[in-house]
Amino acid sequence: MYKLTFSLIILALTSYIVSNTANSNNAHSLTHKIKPSIEIISPEAHLILDNDAAIKILSSDFTWTEGPLWLAKEGYLIFSDIPNNKIMKYHPAQGVSVYLENSGATRLHQGDYVQGSNGLLLDQQGNLILLQQGDRRVAVMNTPTSSPTNNFKTLAGYFNGKRLNSPNDAVLHSDGSLFFTDPPYGLKNKMNDKRKELTFQGIYRLAPDGNLQLLDDKISLPNGIAISVDEKTLYVAVSDESFPHWLAYDLSSDGKVSNKRVWVDASEFIGVAGEQGMPDGMAVHSSGLIFATGPGGVWLITPKGKVLAKIKTGKLTANCTLSADEKTLYLTAHNTLMSVTLK
Repeated sequence: MYKLTFSLIILALTSYIVSNTANSNNAHSLTHKIKPSIEIISPEAHLILDNDAAIKILSSDFTWTEGPLWLAKEGYLIFSDIPNNKIMKYHPAQGVSVYLENSGATRLHQGDYVQGSNGLLLDQQGNLILLQQGDRRVAVMNTPTSSPTNNFKTLAGYFNGKRLNSPNDAVLHSDGSLFFTDPPYGLKNKMNDKRKELTFQGIYRLAPDGNLQLLDDKISLPNGIAISVDEKTLYVAVSDESFPHWLAYDLSSDGKVSNKRVWVDASEFIGVAGEQGMPDGMAVHSSGLIFATGPGGVWLITPKGKVLAKIKTGKLTANCTLSADEKTLYLTAHNTLMSVTLK
């Protein structure tokens, strides 16, 4: 009887671990499940967030959600479901539906892996830019966001004649420059993949004239990326389990970076119960505060690196974005889409 009971316990634990393991595209590992909650660390957080703010699961049953983007003109949110090679749509009044099939793997190259889009954003003309992991490029959709199609134009796919790894996340500067990260998460064997052509994982600036500039090739696993409200600081999330942190760079008016430094160090939270996840996507509030997905959920951080609050999602949380009125923070968390009510 004891042996049977012990076997059943082991079976149950194994089933729990398998069913809650994140998709292998991401540098995250699930350790514990908790009830969603908000931890206010500093009163400054109350400027935009309360500890009793509503946290909602809007939809689930995806595989790995990423790249949330609020389309103000259309009045709905779109987000990537990477392993399923789809972009999904969430309409507050109509729920969830498919926005676009084959969003990141379009058979651009024979033998590429079937990985969908990751980061999504709009250019200055309102066109949809996609970070396509399968096609290993940054692309723009050639049709309006209201009429999505698989008609894409490559903006960046090579650096010095070699294919990019798998562009992950991007942010647009007011001058039209596009800053993006290029880790190997979209490659089947990541760093050791035989199809990996570059020896590094870069941070790039795609200038308005189409010139691709390498800003930093010394980061192990660059991931999320954001620019401060005054456009004088570039933030980059590093999803390295040996040293998980966010970087900050001084950003000049001509797009050059300098004074590279650790903005926030998350090392102490790795392996701590309820703190699963790595630094990843970010959303910058008009107040200057930054929502940054990381261990445990989403961190609310000041431009100087002070952590004001944490939204504990209970799930691996990859990215976030704000609604047009900044009253709602949308979160892509593992296999779900969530939202948090803001002030």
